[in-house]
Amino acid sequence: MVKRYVLSILVKNHSGVLRRVSSLFARRGYNIESLSVGVTQDTDVSRITVVVRGDEYIIDQIKKQVSKLIEVIKIELLDDDEAVYRELMLIKVKTTKATRAEILEIADIFRAHIIDVSISALVLEATGDNKKLAALIKMLQPFTILEIVRTGLAAINRGSVCLKD
Repeated sequence: MVKRYVLSILVKNHSGVLRRVSSLFARRGYNIESLSVGVTQDTDVSRITVVVRGDEYIIDQIKKQVSKLIEVIKIELLDDDEAVYRELMLIKVKTTKATRAEILEIADIFRAHIIDVSISALVLEATGDNKKLAALIKMLQPFTILEIVRTGLAAINRGSVCLKD
């Protein structure tokens, strides 16, 4: 059965490591749905979060292939029930005097922040899981969405469980 999987990968913070990891996916025909990377509390280590769709066999193959890369310290499949997922979205919405108050009300409901205001548009910043951001987009569609920019998924285990080398 095809489903969404979130992989958390600790890598040595070397130039080209992201290219090597992502090209491994491409060479094997696996589509990356989301990818984010950033340095960890240890500046010599980065964390790559990858979202892919597939079945258990494909995910097992991905984990085996990625773990063979020299720069990879550890790879872990995150469990939806035991991890926290967040994504950042910037969304530019067309506005007029008549619609501005309603858009601000929707932003408040979703705890989105207004980060830019002009005569004809508002830019909102929202964070949350995929369902929350999709719901915000749906609520704002009647006002004409001009642009959307989204980061990749950031994910971390709940509680004291840590991904360590």
